[in-house]
Amino acid sequence: MKAIIPVAGAGTKLRPHTYTQPKALIPIAGKTILSFIVDQLHEAGINEFIFIVGYLGDKIQEYVKQTYPDLITHFIFQNERQGTGHAIELTRKIVGNDEVFVALGDTICEFDIEEVMNSPFNMLGVKKVDDPREFGVAEIDNEGVIDHVIEKPSIPKSNMALVGLYKIKDTKILYDSLADLFSNNIKTHGEYSLTDALEKMIEKGAEFHSFKVRNWFDCGKKDTLLESNATLLKKFGGHIHESLIQEDAIIIPPVSIGPGCTIKNAIIGPHVAIGSNTYIKYSILKDCIIGSYSNLYEVVLDNSLIGSDASVKGLSRSLNIGDNTEIDFG
Repeated sequence: MKAIIPVAGAGTKLRPHTYTQPKALIPIAGKTILSFIVDQLHEAGINEFIFIVGYLGDKIQEYVKQTYPDLITHFIFQNERQGTGHAIELTRKIVGNDEVFVALGDTICEFDIEEVMNSPFNMLGVKKVDDPREFGVAEIDNEGVIDHVIEKPSIPKSNMALVGLYKIKDTKILYDSLADLFSNNIKTHGEYSLTDALEKMIEKGAEFHSFKVRNWFDCGKKDTLLESNATLLKKFGGHIHESLIQEDAIIIPPVSIGPGCTIKNAIIGPHVAIGSNTYIKYSILKDCIIGSYSNLYEVVLDNSLIGSDASVKGLSRSLNIGDNTEIDFG
């Protein structure tokens, strides 16, 4: 089985960070979003990965080759972003007749991966959501068999959203269905949708079963990224690299602190992830993600996302205040 990971999106909802860093390489809980995905699939036995890259794709290629030198990797550039269906179509020659597991590059999920891999059926990951109109939606019978899938329906008949995890055994039918979309110019919201190709597969007789994910970590926006960071730190406990230099610092777990960091006269945590070689002094951080090679001095940060190579300096104040006084610095 081969894994396909589309990571060509521009990540506009995470700007300004994604102007210089692909969304898949945004740090979370001591790792990158991409590493959570690759590690999960590699531990399940997949050793060959196809990455569909676009904007800043050279950074993803460099990161993967440095982090996973033992994996078999392929990189395909999607120069025109025409949807997930178009992205998967580009992998036809590399995949051949092999089975594939497709995981969208911003999808971190917890599920029984061994059960999914061992299933004799095509499998789609689903999770119940309050408003399914922004997702692909699966209509499922009582036996867990998927009758229909539809991309972002205006009037959903189900609240089971497709989470971006797809195990495809019938790859020939998949690529034939994608070819149907292109030959008939079938688009949804102006793009060739993988969901539309899956519906074509069902029409051609392919059988799909659903599997439910226990947790679905949203990494698409700042607020949900920070929430996911906190949840993952709680789950895995974080990690503090042994090279940390700290002086009069208080660390409140769970936190993740990368190698080469220096923290002086500061309070860090809970739910803080710090990249490598970052310097923090006279500061208080809570519920934050801080990139690598950054410098923070005299700041109080909560619910904040700071990129790499950033410098943040606060204001130093000296006060002599008498009784019955109220001061608001805004």
